[in-house]
Amino acid sequence: MGFNLAVVLHESAKRWPGKKAVIHDQGSMTYAELDAASDRVAANLRRHGIEPGIAVGLQLPNIPQFLMAYFGILKIGGVVVPMNVLLKAPEIAHYLGDSDARAVITSAGTITEAAKGAGSAGVEKIFIVSAGQHDEDGLGVDFEELLTGDQPEPPPYEQRDPGDTAVILFTSGTTGRPKGVQLSHFELFMNADAHRQGFEMTEADIMVAVAPMFHTLGLSGVLNSTVLAGGALRLMTRFDAGQMLDAIEQDKATIFHGVPTMYHALLQHPKLADYDTSSLRIAGSAGAALPAEFLDNFERKFGVVILELYGLTESGPVATFNRRDDRKPYSVGKPIWGVDMQVWDDEGRRLPPGRDNIGEFVLRGHAITKGYYKNPEATAETITDGWLHTGDLGYQDEEGFYFIVDRKKDLIIRGGYNVYPREVEDVLYQHPAVGQIAVVGIPDERLGEEVKAFCVLKPDHTVTEQELIAFTRERIAAYKYPRSIVFLDALPLGPTGKILKKELAGD
Repeated sequence: MGFNLAVVLHESAKRWPGKKAVIHDQGSMTYAELDAASDRVAANLRRHGIEPGIAVGLQLPNIPQFLMAYFGILKIGGVVVPMNVLLKAPEIAHYLGDSDARAVITSAGTITEAAKGAGSAGVEKIFIVSAGQHDEDGLGVDFEELLTGDQPEPPPYEQRDPGDTAVILFTSGTTGRPKGVQLSHFELFMNADAHRQGFEMTEADIMVAVAPMFHTLGLSGVLNSTVLAGGALRLMTRFDAGQMLDAIEQDKATIFHGVPTMYHALLQHPKLADYDTSSLRIAGSAGAALPAEFLDNFERKFGVVILELYGLTESGPVATFNRRDDRKPYSVGKPIWGVDMQVWDDEGRRLPPGRDNIGEFVLRGHAITKGYYKNPEATAETITDGWLHTGDLGYQDEEGFYFIVDRKKDLIIRGGYNVYPREVEDVLYQHPAVGQIAVVGIPDERLGEEVKAFCVLKPDHTVTEQELIAFTRERIAAYKYPRSIVFLDALPLGPTGKILKKELAGD
């Protein structure tokens, strides 16, 4: 049996050749144009020695060339290695070297670090998207060369085994050096289809593509799913609340899929009421637990539901989905078709449903990675007897819905008692002055760990540390409330908008 994930573009181009596939600040591309461009990229990469099974680094923001390169690499049976545009040379060297990449596609804005990293990894082939800039030092080949030549006939389109690796996505490295997660053609197709079904996507939809496509949420939950459905991607190179509201209004976007910090920024925009966002019909949230305050306020102001999802890079990413017709707000829904999910205690025993039965989420099924590339030890630690250990803590209720409590590594053990930061954060979000909050554990000689909060206030709001502590003490047990609260102008965020608690805990 042969299968290639690039079929999602190929089939949509056959069915809707003249329909817009991509909308960006400089114009748009139809499905036929995108399909043809990726064919030429594939043919030219083959002339540069890229063959089936060979990895290619892809370090671009959300621009049309990302899609051309992504599908071009897939079409010749290559392996895509998406890379954050903010990576420095040593990190790039690790990504390229650890994935056995033979080439990298980057931009003029990132070429200096990319070239250093490629050099350290022994990667000689570098292609640069100039976007009007010039590679004055001659560090690579202009990406435009990959778009030259006549339309290849027949188009380069390698059939692969469904279980062959299509993408190697590196973990964030919060618990050590980033590891390369292998995601197969079939796994990514099934994940795209789960998103398509969950969001009830059709060719009429326009998805706001602001989640970085070099990240699993943007790649699978936004790019692959939208192309599979035949919808259009409204590309945004970075998140800015005002620019996103402009895009929704001007391009009549129908779906937004992002992370909680994006919802917070949209809700806090001072001119939110001036924008026409009536085209939005549904929204999705993943990447981190969505505070109830954000969900309620967004649904009230925008008039659309937010469907919460759960997953991780190792699950491609979606594992559970809150479907519109089977939804429980504040939960992450139920497992998608073909995926099993359970809650285990520290001894590997399955816990029964119930709010008090908190344990680790474990997963198995088509969504699970076959392992970390060239790292059997880490694979064996994470996947046992087909079950993926997620490191996330939560419970299942009596109706089968799953609820996230916290990351296992974020758990605070204060004097022998378990404190789940998200529970404390949810309480603090109830205070009218709190805009953003992050709760972490800090070392304490007497108790082992102490609870500390970092807070960003809403504009034109004030509250003292002691007032916030008193507010929290009235609402949760004595061992849970924060003993200190630090006020900041902003919380540190990662490239996908996640709050970087590791940086806060080091303060």
